[in-house]
Formats: sequence, C-alpha cells, structure tokens
Amino acid sequence: MTQNTAQKTPVTLLGLGAMGTALARTWLTAGHPLTVWNRTPGRAAGLVGEGAKPAGSAAEAVAASTLVVVCLLDDASVGEALADADLAGKDLVNLTTTTPAQARARGEWARERGARYLDGGIMAVPPMVGIPEAGGYVFYSGSKELFAEHRETLAVPVGTTYVGEDAGHAALYDVALLSAMYGMISGATHAFALIRKEDIDPVAFAPLLVDWITAMAGPSITQTGKQLTSGALTEDVVSNLAMQVAGVPTFLTTAEEQGVSPELISPFFELMRRRLALGSGDEDLTGVVDLLVRGK
Repeated sequence: MTQNTAQKTPVTLLGLGAMGTALARTWLTAGHPLTVWNRTPGRAAGLVGEGAKPAGSAAEAVAASTLVVVCLLDDASVGEALADADLAGKDLVNLTTTTPAQARARGEWARERGARYLDGGIMAVPPMVGIPEAGGYVFYSGSKELFAEHRETLAVPVGTTYVGEDAGHAALYDVALLSAMYGMISGATHAFALIRKEDIDPVAFAPLLVDWITAMAGPSITQTGKQLTSGALTEDVVSNLAMQVAGVPTFLTTAEEQGVSPELISPFFELMRRRLALGSGDEDLTGVVDLLVRGK
C-alpha cells in the first residue's frame, strides 16, 4: 500500500453489478482501499486482481470500513444483505434504486441501528462513471454531516448534488427526471412512427427532432416552474391552451392517416381538454400539472 493510498478514505462496496463494478474501479484507480462483497462471489474476482479486498459476507464487508456504499437490486436486497451487519458508527450510503418512501424508511432503519444515512439517485449509466466530461452525477439526500465529510470520496466516480436532509428527495429527483425522459422518448417515438412508412430517412430526421425538442423544452420547462411558483398561469403565455386544444384534431387525424396509434399522445391531449374545461383558455399547459396531483 502506498502512502497516497493510505491517506485515502477506505470504502466498502456491497453489490458488483454493472454499476457497482464501475464505481469500484474508479475508487481503486483513485487509490482508495476497497472492500467488496457480492451475493455471487465470482463477480469480485476481477476487482480483487486490481487490488480490492473480498469479504466473505456482507457483515464482514461492513466491518471493514466506516464508509459503506450499497448498490444492490432493490430495497428488499438491501435489508437482506445488511440484516446481520453491525451498523453502529457506520456511514451508510445507499445507491440502490428505490422509491422516496422506501428511502425514508431505510434511513430511519439505519438510524435505529446507529448509522448515519445518505440516499443516492444515480443520474448516469455505467460507461459514464469515472469520466467527468460525460456529465454523470448522483443526487444525495439525508445526513448533511455525512455528505460533507465524504463528499470528496463520493465525487470520485461521478459528480455529487446534495438535495436536502429528507432522505427521500434523492429518489424523488431521480424518478422525476427519469419520468420526464420517458415522456420525451414517448413523443420522439410517436414522431418516428409518423414518418416510418414514408420516404424519409430517420437518420436525417433525427437531428431535426433533437434540435426542436431542445429549443422547445428549455423555455417551456422554465416557464412551468415559474408559473407553479407564482400561480400566475396566464403570465407570459405564448401559445394559449385554447389555441393548442383547437389544434388537437390535426394531430389525431394525421396519426390516423399515417396508420399510427395515438396511444402515446392521446392521454395528454385529454388532460389538455379537461384543463380547458376547468380553467382559462388564456393559460398555457401549466395547469395540467394539478390535474395529475390527487387531492388538488
């Protein structure tokens, strides 16, 4: 062990799937002493060859370091893996994908066992880990003290963004952003379906779609945030709801003419119609948000 390695924070990592393995390699490369455990022991072989120390059980791995990072399949896996581990005095960082409620419950579970807890939502895929220019990062929420103490170590694989002491907020930010991603992809899927049977090259069409979504999404999303905060839903409206609802038949008829199912876009159009019936035609689309929130 070099002097540089000895000065680095030791890390225990539970879970060596594609993401866990990518995280492990960045800590090893940066000189952090690393103890690893995986339910299937064979997955640790490559990392052991690179300097990681294998543990025979999750409890043994937890005992090896104060900073314990968990990257497993789901919340149930976390509970099972840590069932026999002594968490007293440990700093538990859970990068397992969970719901906000599960993250809050797991945070309370960890505190009852004497650990500080930080939950993480990874906004990256394994090939982005260890490559700063790729733009990956992790949302963290929970113990502010834990985050401050270990921020430098946690930032080795990807960037860090702390979003508050509520342990559920990292998971909520994660799912909210991913939900927006799937909405974007669903719109792009519909667009490609419309041109699918035409003499239009999808490769040539793709950059037009990227440029259009980029140009429209930024201002629209920013406007929605401002209007939800101010409550002024008719402020700075460019394309009002009445005009947009009037244009819906064109989209649906075009889909029919092209032999394309409207199932990806019809639900949002129906929400637009409902909002128009309840609100002002001078609004834009922000009012649709509250149609989705139960109890509003």
